[in-house]
Amino acid sequence: MSAAKTRNRKFLTALRSTRVNTGRHEFELIAWIREHTRAHDRINLGIGDDTASLAFPNPANCLVTVDMLMEGVHFTMPPATPRQVGRKALAVNLSDIAAMAGRPLAAVISLALPRGVPAELAEELYSGIADLSDQFNIAIAGGDTNSWQGPLVISITALGETTHRGAVTRSGARPGDAIFVTGELGGSLAGKHLEFTPRIHEALMLHEFVDLHAMIDVSDGLAADLGHIVEESGVGLILDESAIPISPAARTAAEGDGCSPWEHALSDGEDFELLFTVSDDDGAQLLANSPLEIPLSRIGTVVDGGKMQLRTAAGNVIPLPVSGWKHLL
Repeated sequence: MSAAKTRNRKFLTALRSTRVNTGRHEFELIAWIREHTRAHDRINLGIGDDTASLAFPNPANCLVTVDMLMEGVHFTMPPATPRQVGRKALAVNLSDIAAMAGRPLAAVISLALPRGVPAELAEELYSGIADLSDQFNIAIAGGDTNSWQGPLVISITALGETTHRGAVTRSGARPGDAIFVTGELGGSLAGKHLEFTPRIHEALMLHEFVDLHAMIDVSDGLAADLGHIVEESGVGLILDESAIPISPAARTAAEGDGCSPWEHALSDGEDFELLFTVSDDDGAQLLANSPLEIPLSRIGTVVDGGKMQLRTAAGNVIPLPVSGWKHLL
């Protein structure tokens, strides 16, 4: 049987254990997913066996990442729609691959559906995943689906590859480096966290244009993610308050909660922008001739030592407030 005919078999077979209380049979849902999943030439052996077999140009350069999204923690329905949730579940994984300056290739999907949900919810989840996988030409290689008494949980594992320049890690920042961020920060809960586009193309362009020393995506918040670079690289930094690009959503959020727009930009998280360091010379080149269509801001400098500091708008250097998202265990 051809890969095109078998590529969904494992994912669809797994759905047979999931009862959807909609008055229609679960096999109708299976047929719907079969009809709406496209073939992909990267899948050598499709769904129907215990694993899929994927074609990797260079298996030694494989990137693997996984993210789990839980209803009530990472999204709430409503206001989020199932289609937005499915899209976000894949997008957060692609953002991790972008942070390594890699190319995404394939993904596998695990769903825990609340027992008794309408079949349309699962269809919309899958449609959101398909929207983004089509945009970035990603093969959906399989997965698993179950039902339970709890809320919706979706976990996606994404696989990618590095370019000829290799992966960019968090540990390469050097004293004297310029610190940059793409886009604008803060206020993501107003909608961006559900609708953002992973910075895959931007990361690849930057990787070709300059020598990226360290990079991360802004998921936990600017201050928290800067802390990850500081810890892994064994350096310090000075962040310039006046240079941080603040989103309109952060300014709107600040009008109603007593926090400043700057505080939202520093700590809200889920912006999924690229945060990276380059040499001072490369930083000057980026400011003079950026290869990106989106805004690019120099927001600070890497220094010796392990301190995270803030240069205020008044010119004073103070400890950088530690803020951002942390999961409590």
